[in-house]
This record gives sequence, structure tokens and C-alpha cells, in this order.
Amino acid sequence: MKKELAILVDGSFYQKRMYSLKNIKDPKSAVDFFIEYCYRHLTADRYEEYSLYRIFYYDCPPSVKEVYHPLIKKVVKLKDSDQYKWMSEFLKELKTRRKVALRLGRLSDNDVVYNLRPDITKKLLRGAISVEDIKESDLYLSIGQKGVDMKLGVDIASLSYKKQVQKMVLIAGDSDFVPAAKLARREGIDFVLDPLWNGINEDLHEHIDGLKSCISKNGEK
Repeated sequence: MKKELAILVDGSFYQKRMYSLKNIKDPKSAVDFFIEYCYRHLTADRYEEYSLYRIFYYDCPPSVKEVYHPLIKKVVKLKDSDQYKWMSEFLKELKTRRKVALRLGRLSDNDVVYNLRPDITKKLLRGAISVEDIKESDLYLSIGQKGVDMKLGVDIASLSYKKQVQKMVLIAGDSDFVPAAKLARREGIDFVLDPLWNGINEDLHEHIDGLKSCISKNGEK
């Protein structure tokens, strides 16, 4: 019998990294590629083949808040934005796909602000540019999430204790997963991290069983 593999995806991280690697503009095409990418992990191990238990996708629904934009000095209705429409269609399409479990948290009501991009902030502080040089594209919308990490951790623990899978692939980019990864490994789970070529701290290697990204650094495959 084939072993069971679960793929757990930090949706916010995946969207940001995959946009930089492979910009797919159509929501349906983006979901098609996402599913195809996850299935690459089923054949990534040359010695064993796995069957897919389920893909768990963790994210938040798009915000409908109205946020003041400090540069254009106007209130922006996020529900009218292209990003809201794109994300709504993406999540709607994802719900229809087989073997996909959508785990939605919620957005923080008090943590929705426009911030300067870090590279622009550095230029501003060293005097390379002035405030008058800042463009609308130099700011990004920062929205805090709640409940996403908790749902991910609970699923890892549940899958581990119930022995529902023998391998987990986590697509994420930070160290918040370390306690859950330790638990899974203590329960005998083969735990692999896919950071989509995002750099990770060297000491994280001791808490995982493997590091594997199934796409080239330039996003061609």
C-alpha cells in the first residue's frame, strides 16, 4: 500500500512567493497551478510513492474594510479593489477542488494599514529620495491575520496523533511551525519543509526531515 501524504500550505506566504516566482493573473489558472504544484510533492521522493491524503490551505478571506491611504489622502474601499475580487474568486474556485480543505482564519480589525516598502524606507532614511519622490506603488497594504497559525498547528497535531499520514509537506517560510514540526517528528512523521526558495535560518534544519521546493528559482518549472 502507498503511504499517505498531507500537504499544508500557508496561503499568505504561498501567494507572495509564487507571485514573485510565477505571476499568474487569472484566479482559475492560479488554482490549477497550485493543485499541480502540490501534486509534484507526491513524486518528489525517488524511492517511495505516496497517495495524497489532503491539501490543507490556510488563509483569511479578503478584507472589506475602508482604509485611509496616507499618500493619496483618500479612503480606499478594499471591497472594490482588484485584489479583493481576485482573492474571492481564488478561494471560491479552491473550494470546488477535490482533496482540498480550506481553513480560513479572520483578519484583524485593528491591524489594517498602509506601510512603506522596506527598500523605500531605507532610501528615505539615507536621503536617497525625499518624501515628494514617494509613489503610490511604494506603499503596501498590511493586514494582520488571526487564527491561521493555530488552525495549522492543530491539524498537524491531529494528523500526527491519529496516524492518518506518514509524511507531511509544509509550504511556509517562517519558524512559527517549529513546535508543531517537533511534535510530528516525535510521532514518527516524515516532515518536509517547502519554502519556495525563500531563505530559512540554518538552525531550522534540525527540526525538519527535509527541504524541498518543486519549482526552479526562476519559476520556469
